[in-house]
Amino acid sequence: MEITTRTNTPLVSGNGAIDTTMNKAAASMHGAVDKVAGAASDAVRTVNPAIDRVAQSAHQVVDSVAHAAGPATAWMREQGNDLKAAQRKATAGTAHAISAHPWKALGIALAAGFFISRFIR
Repeated sequence: MEITTRTNTPLVSGNGAIDTTMNKAAASMHGAVDKVAGAASDAVRTVNPAIDRVAQSAHQVVDSVAHAAGPATAWMREQGNDLKAAQRKATAGTAHAISAHPWKALGIALAAGFFISRFIR
């Protein structure tokens, strides 16, 4: 941010006393504006490093989370594959048992349905 200091801005109105008073007032106002601009510039210089530190910390947190999520994702994928294999094995075993003993499977299903209906009431 560039600060421009202005002093004695000439005003021409034709009356010397009024011109001098106006010039002093304008110079005083320019001085006040320059002070405010300087304070704002100082504030920006002070705040920028803090903003950079916060941004760097946020990036580090994101990197840590991403690093931790990688193994968790691999573990979940492996567990999902194991569950799918167990499901296929159980389904195949049940299908084989039902096809080998259809009347026995029907009796077990009817008995299970009867007991479940009793517990639900």
